[in-house]
Order: sequence, then structure tokens, then C-alpha cells
Amino acid sequence: MATLNVFSQTLHPTISSSFCSSSSSYSNSNYGSFCPNSNTSKFHFFSNSSSLSAPTLSNSSKTLFTKSGSGGSWLQSSSASVSNEQKNGPVYSVFPSSPAQVSSVQDLYKFICSGPLLDRIGLTPENVAESIDKWLTYGRQLCRLFQLNELFLTEPQKVRLYHYYIPVFLWCESEIVQHRSKFKDGEDIPPLVIGFSAPQGCGKTTLVFALDYLFQMIGRKSATISIDDFYLTAEGQNKLREANPGNALLEFRGNAGSHDLPISVETLSALTKMSKEGIKMKLPRYDKSAFGGRGDRADPSTWPEVEGPLEVVLFEGWMLGFKPVPVDAVKSVDPQLEIINKNLEAYYDAWDKYIKSWIVIKIKDPSCVYQWRLQAEIAMREAGNPGMSDDEVNDFVSRYLPAYNAYLPTLYSQGPNGSDPQHLLTIEIDEKRNPILGV
Repeated sequence: MATLNVFSQTLHPTISSSFCSSSSSYSNSNYGSFCPNSNTSKFHFFSNSSSLSAPTLSNSSKTLFTKSGSGGSWLQSSSASVSNEQKNGPVYSVFPSSPAQVSSVQDLYKFICSGPLLDRIGLTPENVAESIDKWLTYGRQLCRLFQLNELFLTEPQKVRLYHYYIPVFLWCESEIVQHRSKFKDGEDIPPLVIGFSAPQGCGKTTLVFALDYLFQMIGRKSATISIDDFYLTAEGQNKLREANPGNALLEFRGNAGSHDLPISVETLSALTKMSKEGIKMKLPRYDKSAFGGRGDRADPSTWPEVEGPLEVVLFEGWMLGFKPVPVDAVKSVDPQLEIINKNLEAYYDAWDKYIKSWIVIKIKDPSCVYQWRLQAEIAMREAGNPGMSDDEVNDFVSRYLPAYNAYLPTLYSQGPNGSDPQHLLTIEIDEKRNPILGV
């Protein structure tokens, strides 16, 4: 049976021929082909590889964790949690100096095939066998990104990498290939905008962070944005509160009406035109730690810059794809939602119409958002950034729950506003943020 070993030398990867076909060689990247020597039955990893060095993170990736907290409980059980160095550049796993057997490639193959998303993204065990080299490469790179010891991955870590992040990445890759195939040779191809609609605290920012990193690894230019980037400034939020006295749902950022829609239209329109070499633009960013955790738009001098040609834009947010429902329905949830429902009418043209492929992360009970949000704020405080207290988190989340209760049922039953079912991936997760069989 094949074994996986790690030494502190130059990388010389080989893998048994039963797990590779000529169609799955990784010849178009900087990481070389993983097609095997047919006489070799062991797969060896070494830590000081020049060919497998982690790619440099783009500015858009570097800022993902700096202001809004990071990470889920699956990272906390590792020997090295997300460090400041990791947040601002490439990171590497810490390897022991002597060889150690981790698991057989066959065992990893079986584990991958047991994942709940495999069938949903259109892959069979045969497909996995043919592309096992890519799975191994992606898993290794994600271990480097999150500073996980790939020799001793915990079960939650293995689940997160091989049952969640890598399958979602492969689905996104397929969507990009389909998107690009619609254009003729020589035509400008706009980047595919993939929307991620997921409740707060469920790990969508970390997911997008991982996907963006993998896209860079294979040479695709990507950009990441969040609906948070389009919140009103602190001044604008104050004006909104004053214009809606007594409405707790508009007192602070979050619900429909608290976003600067013109800047979102400007940003998304410009991103979809970044199809040529040399085009550059800055992406707006929001600082959640400003004003004691109440937030404000970040100084434009700190906004990351992206350069074309972009192939994919990853756009995430807790209320992406929400659509207005009958007034009586929102009033029955919370009368304060009536104006939110009205505001929501403008969001399709500002956000959703730009999104061509969708990922919806589904939860059974919106109340778990409180615990997730609390974890994120604690992480932000531990990272040295101001964050909300526990009581403030409870108050903050209570202003979102009415919208979840009003709009999630329609999102889950009908899909996001304007979505194509052929380009929609729905993932149900449990309270630990891991995908489950349930959709």
C-alpha cells in the first residue's frame, strides 16, 4: 500500500499509476506533473521544495483576516493557529526532521470519496482516482496556508480540507471553464463572478480565502470582495439611523439599506471589465474594528489593488441573493422589516445581477449565528483589534435574525435572486461548519 512520507530535502513526488492518468497531469502550472513512475508505490513529500513553494498572496488576500477576525474551531486544534505572519504572506507547515508515516494514499482516496459533496459537484470515485495528484497538491498547499501539520491532521481538519474546501474549489474551476468556453478565440472574456451566500460566522470568509489562494496557485488571477466592503461610512450609517428612529434593524450596519449601493455598482461593473493585461483598480474595504467595533470604511490608501486580466471574482455576503417577500410575511416576522423589505428591491441591480454562479451555504437553525459571531469577535480581540463584547454581540446578532427568519426559507427553496439552477451549488453545514448530507 502506498505511504506518504515527509523529509527535509528537495521534493521528488511519485505516486502509483493506479491513481493517475495522462489527462490529470499538472503540466500547466509551476508545480510540475504528478504523473507517476510506474515502478514506484510510495508518495513522498519533502519540505524544502523550491518547486512547491507557496505562492505569494495578493493584496486582496492579505487583508481578508486583518480587520474582521478569522478562523473556525477546526483551526484551533492545530499545533499552529493563524499567525500574524500568515495573515500577511505565504506560510509553511512545520515538519519534523525524521520521516513519519501519515496515511496511505489509498486511505486518503477512500476518505475523499466518502465526502458529502462529491456527488453533488458531479465527481465519481473514478474521477478522484484519475486526479488524485491534484487533490494531494491542493491539500498540501492548504496545509501550508493554514499552518497545519500535514503529518498529523485532526479529523476536523481533514474534513475541512478534503470534504469541503477542495471539492468547492473543483466546482468553481468547472464553472470557470464552462464560462470561458462560451467565448470565441480572441474575444475579451470577463471574469466569472461567483457569489457565496452564507450566514455570518459560518466560515465563508475563510472558505473564500482558501479558494483565492488555490486560484493563485494554479495561475488564475482572482479578486475577492464582500458585501461588508460596501457598507455605508460611519457618517452615512449615523444618517440612516437618524432617518429611521426607533428601528433597531437600521440602527447599525447589516440589513438592506445600510450599504452604499452606488459604490457597489461602480466596483462590480469595473471588475467585470478587467479582462485585459495591465488594467488595475483598487477594491474598497471596510474596517469592522473602527469605532469600538461599529465599523467604518477603511482609508482608501489601504485598499488592495488588483490587476487584470481577472478570471474569477469571489463575492461573499450573509444576505447575497435575498429577495423581497410579501409585506404581510415580513410583518409577521417583525414589523421593523417592512422598510428592509422595501430597501431590498434595489439590491438585485446593485449586486445579484453580476453573479453568474452561486454557492449557498445552508444552515438548519439561524440561532447558531450568535455562537459563530461570538467566536469571530473573540478572535478579533485576541488578534489585538477592538471587538464587541459578548453582550454587544448578542445585541448585534439580534438585529439580523429577523432577516434570516424572513428570507432564508425563500433562498433555500427557490435559490438566490436571478440564479440559474444549473450553476448553483447548495451546501448544508452543521454547527461545526462542516458540510453534511442534507440537501
